[in-house]
Amino acid sequence: MSTTSPHSDRFAFGLWTVGWQGRDPFGSATRPLLEPWTYVQGLAECGAWGISLHDDDLYGNDRSPGSRKSRTDRLMQALDSTGLIVEMVTTNTFSDPLFKDGGLTSNSRQVRRRCLHKILEAVDLGEHLGAETFVMWGGREGTEYDSSKDLYSAFERYREGVDTVASYIKAQGSKMRIALEPKPNEPRGDILLPTVGHALAFIAELDNRDIVGVNPEVGHEQMANLNFNHGIAQAMWSKKLFHVDLNGQSGVKFDQDLVFGHGDLLSAFFTVDLLENGLPGDPQGTRYTGPRHFDYKPSRTESLEGVWASARACMDTYLMLKEKTLSFRSDPEVVEAMTAAGISEMQDPTLSSDEDLMSFRLADLSDNVDELRTRNCGLVFLQQLAVKHLIS
Repeated sequence: MSTTSPHSDRFAFGLWTVGWQGRDPFGSATRPLLEPWTYVQGLAECGAWGISLHDDDLYGNDRSPGSRKSRTDRLMQALDSTGLIVEMVTTNTFSDPLFKDGGLTSNSRQVRRRCLHKILEAVDLGEHLGAETFVMWGGREGTEYDSSKDLYSAFERYREGVDTVASYIKAQGSKMRIALEPKPNEPRGDILLPTVGHALAFIAELDNRDIVGVNPEVGHEQMANLNFNHGIAQAMWSKKLFHVDLNGQSGVKFDQDLVFGHGDLLSAFFTVDLLENGLPGDPQGTRYTGPRHFDYKPSRTESLEGVWASARACMDTYLMLKEKTLSFRSDPEVVEAMTAAGISEMQDPTLSSDEDLMSFRLADLSDNVDELRTRNCGLVFLQQLAVKHLIS
């Protein structure tokens, strides 16, 4: 299947994805580093709709005003010539040794101030480039030793930092929203806000929670042995799924960043089902309308030719799964199996709105309890129908 995606699919890639040189803790780079505009051209030729970037992806180590302007202008020229857009901007607060003990939650007040200044500078870049979303991944916001942080104060400083960034966005009159990206570990032993649930609970404590949501990543949830689809479904239910990172992961290990679908393919099938078809029981018919953003890394084994092949593979896999999920949802046998399993009954409130609670408490509900205990749920058959659609 060739990638001929219409831009309505909103496929986007981080510059750091196709720009990864293949360097890891045990080996040096296997590919050269190209300029950002070269990657923009390559992604356009692959059929992408947009890009995302860290501030450092564009500026590198030279952050002088003249260099920043020159490189920003050059990137915008590449975007204009290819028709790609910048849909998301983020900031690197994890590579510089300055942030070795955290950025917004560093024990050092001076480091926290420098981190916040760098983030606000990246917000300005995002606004200038027209980004809809500003992702905040706290890769160094964590610990290796439980004795190393005053955790109450760490969460206070984290809240202060995110609220400050949100306040700054509002003060600029920007429509940009913040998406927090959870991850359980790596590079820190334990990262604060490790899962979607932790991030949602944290957001509830913010003053500016209205413009702060989440950016879940497949690998980040699955490397903690969690169900990614439960995470994004809860975020959708909470109206907080602002952005999503798609890749592949094979079980509980380091963050692999494989091509989307090159890990748990059945989970990827239901991820696409959620993103394309929404939550069936949602009376408002909420759909995820954000980018299908691929945060993966081309394997270290690949040449530059393989980089573009892997980018196309991400989009191809998504489009194939999209077609499969639409077929699955419209299959009469699937509809019948879902009805037999009673899935739509979940939409019925457990208690009627006018039900007297004391009468319910005293009611005898034992009439058909044996039948309920022995009922066949039919869930294995339903799942097998999903497998049938996936591999047929």
